[in-house]
Amino acid sequence: MGKYDKIDLWGDVYPDLPKRVTLTPFALESGEDFAAVLVLPGGSYSFCSEQEGDPVASWLNSMGISAFVLDYSVAPSRYPQPLNDARRAMQYIRAHAKEFNIDPKRVGVIGFSAGGHLAASLSNLWAEKNTDLNDALEAIDARPDLCILSYPVISWGEFAHLGSRENLLGEKPDADLVYKTSLENAVSAKTPASFLWHTAEDEAVPVENSYLYAMALQKAKVAHELHVYPDGAHGVGLGTIDYRRDAHYAQWRQSCEKWLLKMGF
Repeated sequence: MGKYDKIDLWGDVYPDLPKRVTLTPFALESGEDFAAVLVLPGGSYSFCSEQEGDPVASWLNSMGISAFVLDYSVAPSRYPQPLNDARRAMQYIRAHAKEFNIDPKRVGVIGFSAGGHLAASLSNLWAEKNTDLNDALEAIDARPDLCILSYPVISWGEFAHLGSRENLLGEKPDADLVYKTSLENAVSAKTPASFLWHTAEDEAVPVENSYLYAMALQKAKVAHELHVYPDGAHGVGLGTIDYRRDAHYAQWRQSCEKWLLKMGF
């Protein structure tokens, strides 16, 4: 296995982006067609958290799953640019599946906090074409084969993380856009199977975000699994790093591992 060089995902397509969007492969090296997961760190759509990036990729590698960490667009970039980035990343992974020993039919996504919002956006709004492009990558399916949501930002209603909303949509977003990107409203029978986890003590992104999404999945009859741990603040990641180390909520990794195996990953 190995960490490859960062890939400038847009190259010269968007020269005016405030920052370059990069995809870092952590690909397992053998002749086998491995499952892969796109990793979307959190950061309130203002930055991409390091502790929810490379360490998560290493954890996935330890299970025999390749990983790709996306450093996506954040404020001052607005919607739909982060979604365009995530779509492009999925399309790139599938287009280069042979190069990275990836099974293009087993590519999932994992997101943390605002990265969870982006992962859920990709899982429901993947079919929204990027109207600026008409190239070979844009023709590739961007729908994830499964989705893992870690203390995700989901709703812009009563339980919204207002910082993420403003960074993504601006100070006074259109009501229709707010509704559309409150992702409990976007779930359908085509939403991929999902694994969610949250802590009940999360004050930054209330656990109700995960409840709302899980209820929408249940209504749409989409296979899902939800784990809520009583203790733990927001942003604990793998539950193994620095002050975030905790034997209780760190159990999400073992539960997720079993779920991934069940899903054929």
